[in-house]
Amino acid sequence: MSDLRYEMGMATRRRVLGDAHVDKAEAGKTELDAPFQDLITASAWGTVWSSSEITPRERSMLTLALLAALGNFEEIPMHIRATTRTGASKRDVMEAFQHVAIYAGAPRANHAIKLAKQTYSEIEIEVAAK
Repeated sequence: MSDLRYEMGMATRRRVLGDAHVDKAEAGKTELDAPFQDLITASAWGTVWSSSEITPRERSMLTLALLAALGNFEEIPMHIRATTRTGASKRDVMEAFQHVAIYAGAPRANHAIKLAKQTYSEIEIEVAAK
């Protein structure tokens, strides 16, 4: 792994997910999962998410659609929270999940929408509490 890709990935990861999320994840990193964390920081964040070929908004929509379509629901709340930094609106997210319903199945889209609604509600409560 290149140090440059890792550093670029960490910067992108912080920009998309926020310092608090990344700091918490880094604090929880252990000897066991450190190689995996380094891999995803360099590859997912340092390559895919750092590419300038599509916008962060578009990347959020693609990521959420893929997560839902593949049933990787545990990642959806994190990426819904990221939309506050990527510019993907609630309407954008719903458009992505409608594609999931048609091309990957309504049950997956329905569950993703449920998670999105819960996460948006949590975000609103957090913002109101500040």
